[in-house]
Amino acid sequence: MATARFIMGVLCILALCGSRMSDRHLLNTEISTIKAETALRQRIVAIAAGELGVREQTGKNDGERVEAYLQSIQLGKGHAWCGAFLSWVYLKAGLASPRIGWTPDLFPFRRLTKLPLPGDLFGIYFPALKRIAHAGLVEKISSDWVITLEGNTNVKGSREGDGVFRKRRHKRTISRFANWIKQEHQS
Repeated sequence: MATARFIMGVLCILALCGSRMSDRHLLNTEISTIKAETALRQRIVAIAAGELGVREQTGKNDGERVEAYLQSIQLGKGHAWCGAFLSWVYLKAGLASPRIGWTPDLFPFRRLTKLPLPGDLFGIYFPALKRIAHAGLVEKISSDWVITLEGNTNVKGSREGDGVFRKRRHKRTISRFANWIKQEHQS
């Protein structure tokens, strides 16, 4: 009888350990996914930061780099390009989307997030236009401030700027954040 109890105890321990082994596999998979997403976010931020200092050639949404951003979404010289800049950065990072120049479309409901991370997008609402009319990339969050990388802005933070700049914006000035890194099948 004692031998039977011992054997049953060993079998129960093996069963419990065996079921936990699969949990470990799931945990390792989740950790790998988090590491891959973190690396992708870092790559996106590095690509955008590498464009700091790019300026329009004549102040009319033109110039070699600006036109490359616009071409990434099939727009020609002369169009506003903050959204094109973001699409170009994501393309260079190996992501298929977004491919959008119209800033309101960068913030579909399924992409919105209240906890932005580096590499996520932010949008600024302009009451006079009744829409989000400028967008950029989150580089990092520092308390109530968002350090950003933005195209088609300037030192003052205009949406009609002439280059790629790093800005410091208060969270209250930002209307929405969007996570385009998390893919549809992970949602």
